[in-house]
Amino acid sequence: MTLRPASTVPPDLPGLESRFSHVRGDWHYLDNGAELSAHGIEPVGTVLAVHGNPTWSYLWRDLIETVTERAIEASAALGEYPDGVRGAWRVVAVDQLEMGLSARTGRRRTLADRVADLSAFTADLGLDGPVVTLGHDWGGVVSLGWAVDHPDRLAGVALLNTAVHQPDDAAIPAPLRLALARGVHRWGTRTTRAFLETTLGLARPRLDRDVADAYRLPYRAADDRDGIEQFVADIPAAPDHVSRPELDRIADGVAALDVPALLLWGAHDPVFSDRYLDDLLRRLPHARVHRFEDAGHLIAEDVDYAPAVLRWLGSAVSGDDARADGVRSEPVRSEDPRAEVSPEVEGPPGPVNASARGSSDRAAPETTFRPIWAGLDERAADPVSRTDQAVLDLTATGAGRVVSWGALDRQVRRLAAGLHEIGVRRGDRVSLLVRPGPTLTALVYACLRIGAVVVVADAGLGLRGLTRAQRGAWPQYLIGQTTALAAARTAGWPGVRIAVDPLDPVRRRALGVDHELIDVARAGEGLELPPEPGPDDDAVVLFTSGSTGPAKGVLYTHRRLSALRDVLAEHFAVGPDTGLVTGFAPFALLGPALGTRSVTPDMDVSAPRTLTARAVADAVKATDARMVFLSPAAILHVVDTADRLTAVDRDALGRVETFLSTGAPIGAALLQAAQSLMPAAEAHTPYGMTECLLVTDITLDGIRDAAGAPDTGVCVGRPIVDPADGGVLISALDDDGAATGPPSADPGALGEVLVSAPHLKERYDRRWLTDVAAERDTPPGHWHRTGDVGHLDDAGRLWIEGRLAHVLTTSAGPLAPVGPEQSIERVDGVRRAAVVGVGPAGVQQAVAVVEPERGSGRVRPGLAPEELDAAVRESSSVPPAAVLVVPEMPTDVRHNSKIDRARLADWASGVLAGGRVTAP
Repeated sequence: MTLRPASTVPPDLPGLESRFSHVRGDWHYLDNGAELSAHGIEPVGTVLAVHGNPTWSYLWRDLIETVTERAIEASAALGEYPDGVRGAWRVVAVDQLEMGLSARTGRRRTLADRVADLSAFTADLGLDGPVVTLGHDWGGVVSLGWAVDHPDRLAGVALLNTAVHQPDDAAIPAPLRLALARGVHRWGTRTTRAFLETTLGLARPRLDRDVADAYRLPYRAADDRDGIEQFVADIPAAPDHVSRPELDRIADGVAALDVPALLLWGAHDPVFSDRYLDDLLRRLPHARVHRFEDAGHLIAEDVDYAPAVLRWLGSAVSGDDARADGVRSEPVRSEDPRAEVSPEVEGPPGPVNASARGSSDRAAPETTFRPIWAGLDERAADPVSRTDQAVLDLTATGAGRVVSWGALDRQVRRLAAGLHEIGVRRGDRVSLLVRPGPTLTALVYACLRIGAVVVVADAGLGLRGLTRAQRGAWPQYLIGQTTALAAARTAGWPGVRIAVDPLDPVRRRALGVDHELIDVARAGEGLELPPEPGPDDDAVVLFTSGSTGPAKGVLYTHRRLSALRDVLAEHFAVGPDTGLVTGFAPFALLGPALGTRSVTPDMDVSAPRTLTARAVADAVKATDARMVFLSPAAILHVVDTADRLTAVDRDALGRVETFLSTGAPIGAALLQAAQSLMPAAEAHTPYGMTECLLVTDITLDGIRDAAGAPDTGVCVGRPIVDPADGGVLISALDDDGAATGPPSADPGALGEVLVSAPHLKERYDRRWLTDVAAERDTPPGHWHRTGDVGHLDDAGRLWIEGRLAHVLTTSAGPLAPVGPEQSIERVDGVRRAAVVGVGPAGVQQAVAVVEPERGSGRVRPGLAPEELDAAVRESSSVPPAAVLVVPEMPTDVRHNSKIDRARLADWASGVLAGGRVTAP
């Protein structure tokens, strides 16, 4: 082994100025302290950054450059620090001994040695505090060891993908098992650069050659790589490993830390998976966490993480709320693949701790709290209604199953106690992959009663989308039917498996099932329930549709979930005798909460177009329901199959009093066609989103009244909530199409729609930066930037004109697509239209894409026929540069009703550039 002293970096490393490189004894480290002093800047604290294996301090170059530049800029601006950062931070990024450009001492180091080494280094440097530790990979464990040992100096902890605990019953990740294998370990880590190159190859996207060479710089010869070999050998893979006691000590100490915490996580890390993020969040439940969907192990290379660290330092660590310290993030026109913090959002475990609830930690408004299951309790306790219908399932798999209020209450209590008996605790996440019906209803209320967090991601997301959702939410338990369990086994979804369907021993073993639901219910028979969760405990994670990017988890607390029930009951006058037909999955579970019977019609709820008019009529007859919930895609098929209704069916539908189309706004013609089947019903089409399921509401008569207005877009009515509890505001668009205007209720201004309500989501799940974007420049209170574009009219009605991401930036200014689309859809023979932008931002050209009426004959995708082209140009309020046709519009995967404009824009660009013409 060759001994070697520490050295400084050469002057030509990409992204790192040599002036930050220092040597002190055996240590090489990066330090911006001298640079700050040269500008007369006194830092408010120090970020102590520790790399892992096989990287070195070069990993932190973006942070040190960014922090220094921002501090100097702020100093020049008389201390008004950008991005809410109050004060400048010194950054010290050290190379661990035997690693990077620090000395090769010839000593083999354990985890305890490395923690002691870091303490010796900071003592020699005179680092008194306040100190924020920052670590990645095994450097995260070392940094946390320093944090646990120096609580008097600690101001916060920040981590990129790492781990502090390895369960005894779980194997270490496969890549590490391979690196430790006999015959591979020394060869892969020291003899060759295999381990180093494999790690560098994990970057997403691939590292530039000069950057990769910079990472290789300290490890050119085999002797330089002794530290890499030692670090791998020191992985505490078994309980009797020499470093396991130190790892356990640090893990226990982390759980006792009471300082701000930040977790930035790459979702595609093959080593430090979400299993380890889940463990860290259980130890640091107050942490702010953002999970980057497209990043991997080298998250510091994959995403622009430094601004996120700066924001957190300025808000959480400085003790100032992000709103109080004047955060004014720049609006983003389109998502930076390295940032993933666009405010154009559609909309951690667990945390019941207030400081984990988003960027501003605002508490929900104080209201009288009535648990979500109170309606069920009341109906079950009433001797008269106890035997009445509660839930009916008319789907093919449900076979007409009917459950009374008393039976539902008993099953909920049995399942709740049984789940608690097998280990489910408050804050544990339970993924329910069960078809809508009585079983799913009972499971939802059972989980809520014991404080478990229900994770709901429907099958409409597809296998890939479901996999992302399951790994993102990382449930501790997964309850599913056989098909779901098979998918879970194939795709490697997390969670203890509980089978809804009875299984023979062979299939049970093959699917990795730990329990059967019938046994869970039996185990809970006669047991007392644990204490109920509180109103501000987490209740449910719902996933967005994925129509505007990867589906995001939206977290509701018990208070906000109950507020949704209350606003629904009040606004639509839902009572015990109402009865609901629920052909829209999100509302299929609210019947027991509202204390009224509910029925799922004969359909595949994950495929709305499977619902027929006859199935709706059968559901109404079975329950004497007075209210019908349907999605727009389901309505289309219901109307199309109305000719199959009998006189008895029509008579039953004639008794419906309220009809709601929920999921996306629909036009008067379709709503009228649906109401013609239910002539006595008042037809409503509420506007909402996963983040706030009810925002505004409009009736068919309201749509007709709005038809005479000069406004463009879809009128979705007035806000449902009392203005004192929230409302709707507009942030006007600038010439670049960004929503930069101060939120206002002024009529006529085109801008992004902001909403606030007691039933607005609490936060995005493990998406702190998305929360920050969704609350950028909002008024005091709990607000959400929807990503929708529209305006308010003089009567206080909201008009939706598209998505922020779909706004065209033309030379004449921003153009929302819905208004021009509406004028095109009035052309004879046009079924649907989309207006998309083609060309560079700022000078985009409007291109109309048309789907002809069905029965128009064969439609070839590409340029529209001359006659159709002329008619569209003449009718459009904004004459398009080109008119294209498609046989059918591409739509999102879940609603089957929202046109995928981004996909159409890419297709149109290719067609007009002379590319091969195929259907989008």
